[in-house]
Amino acid sequence: MPARTSPLLGQIPHGFYGRAGGVSEGIYAGLNAGPGSGDDPAAVAENRNRIRDHLGAEHLVTGYQTHSTIAAFLDEPPTEQVRADALVTATPGLAIGVLAADCVPVLFAGDCLIGAAHAGWRGSLDGILEATIALMAEKGAGADSLSAAIGPCLRAPAFEVGDDLIDEVTGKYPVAERFFSPGERPGKSIYDHVSFVRWRLTESGIDEARIGDTGGCTLTTPEDWFSYRASRANGDADYGRNISVIALSTG
Repeated sequence: MPARTSPLLGQIPHGFYGRAGGVSEGIYAGLNAGPGSGDDPAAVAENRNRIRDHLGAEHLVTGYQTHSTIAAFLDEPPTEQVRADALVTATPGLAIGVLAADCVPVLFAGDCLIGAAHAGWRGSLDGILEATIALMAEKGAGADSLSAAIGPCLRAPAFEVGDDLIDEVTGKYPVAERFFSPGERPGKSIYDHVSFVRWRLTESGIDEARIGDTGGCTLTTPEDWFSYRASRANGDADYGRNISVIALSTG
């Protein structure tokens, strides 16, 4: 099953999965992994089972994401969906993942711990990446031991924003002005959100050399990736979700 991977995560089973390899149809065509979408639940379940099997995991868990700064530690599959935008585990066979359809997914590994974070512009500004790294440090993997991989997402020059977003970001981090550039349309700018994410990761203590980027823009290649903005441009009623997953091997 096609998935992007990062050499920085070594032999740890992981993948950034897009549309390829699934059974969903219509606007969800492909490997829609979002149970919160309006897709046929049986199709979503089959897609998620395929991903779990592809990684050789026993369980696949994603959280109920709300663009929060909540990072949750799991030592076993939860009996109820966890409300969190990042998950961390040290349990072999338990695959943890995040869903996205333009937001930045980040996978982490270090000292027998793995993590997955959903970093939209709001979450990354409020501190979801810092919360994930802090939780991993609390559980025994300091930032200096971590490697991180960024997956496909909405990227510059396609990430067009208004002044309101710029004001929020630079209001908290004035130096973040460097991540914005003039757009082609009046009153619009381009946000290099991936570079902002990389900056927050390095500011949190992860060595720049241990931060990888698999590339891929969800908006400009909607045939490969689900994209919220592309669905809006098409007038679709809903959209599928990409999934980014990592698991410790049971072997």
